[in-house]
Amino acid sequence: MTITGNREVHATLTGEPVGTTSPAGTSAGYVRRGSLRAALALAALALAALAYVTTESLPIGLLLPMSKGLRAHETAIGFLVTAYGAVVVVASVPLTLLTQRLPRRLVLCCVLAVFVLASLASAAAPTYGVLLGTRLVTASSQALFWALVVPTAAGLGSPAARGRAVAIVFAGVSLANVVGVPGATWLGQVAGWRLPFVAIAALALLALLTTATLLPTGASGKTGAGRAESPDRRRYHLVVVVTALATTSAFIAYTYLVPFLAEVAHMAGAAVGPVLLARGVAGVLGVGAAGLLVERRPRSALTVPITCQAVALIGLFALGQNAVFTVGLVGLTGFAFAALTAALGSRVMEVAPGSVDLAAAAISTAVNVGISAGALGGGVLLAAAGARSTVVVAGVLSVAAVALALRERAPSPGTPGL
Repeated sequence: MTITGNREVHATLTGEPVGTTSPAGTSAGYVRRGSLRAALALAALALAALAYVTTESLPIGLLLPMSKGLRAHETAIGFLVTAYGAVVVVASVPLTLLTQRLPRRLVLCCVLAVFVLASLASAAAPTYGVLLGTRLVTASSQALFWALVVPTAAGLGSPAARGRAVAIVFAGVSLANVVGVPGATWLGQVAGWRLPFVAIAALALLALLTTATLLPTGASGKTGAGRAESPDRRRYHLVVVVTALATTSAFIAYTYLVPFLAEVAHMAGAAVGPVLLARGVAGVLGVGAAGLLVERRPRSALTVPITCQAVALIGLFALGQNAVFTVGLVGLTGFAFAALTAALGSRVMEVAPGSVDLAAAAISTAVNVGISAGALGGGVLLAAAGARSTVVVAGVLSVAAVALALRERAPSPGTPGL
């Protein structure tokens, strides 16, 4: 039984005139018969994305309260983030392989249930060791979530609407940076570090209930619904490399943005919050821009954001001593990276040489490798050559990523795909 959607939501999700029909039982047909229900399902996936991104970064904002409450050194609290990312890198592909034959709705519901329980366990953790264990469980569920959410969201609409559907989900990522992480940090500072985990669990529970109720029983990754439109192994491999390179570039600069603002732009500590907020708001705009690019100029959906990132980083090297230019260029980096990550899902749906679920898991791995490599490389650069070196090296890496992305745009002649 489906809920009859209104015509405006139908047009937004399907990209087709109202009244278009399709065979019953398909995901696209589901959307056309129940557009409002599908829109709510997409919103639930976006909410889950917001919850995951918030919980991954939470120890950064609550470093001091968690250190004091758990009687652990600050570096140990920082390790909660490092270990989390490492689990996502290691577990994404194996967990996707293990669950590949199962319906996506079932797996997503199980993943979100694990997330809820692990978040509550984190809130109640009596010791640092227990908290580390619950965080690793949460990270395992996130590894599988990112492998499933892109093809699931894309399957809720027609091919013409895939860009918008994926962009809606990634809007949750950007909102996490604008609302989720700052809000959870504030809550933890005024009410203790445990309460934010409870609040995140509540959001995840809402996403779980909505997903279980409204998401159609999708196909597993072994069916046609889990295959790309134009499989191309060469292009896909280039996308993986471009993703890792562009993410490394972004996080070399972003991880050590605060020292750059202080040493190069000579901005006071009180300015950090507003600058990060501006970057987060720009990221929300970037997600919207990615949806438009995917639909209207899909071949440029990767090159445009990475080019913007390169321009912003090189601009920071050249103009970073001017506070006004710095704020604008930092905002451009947020816009560019959010647009890039939002566009990646659609590119995977287009060129994956095999299962889309596995391809999305590999992209998630590439992103997390880039995050770790960027943080590590940026730290080395900061210690050796100062904050200004981070943006110039990051800019060079972005230029290299642009060159590879331009090569990826052209289909491989005679490529059989799978």
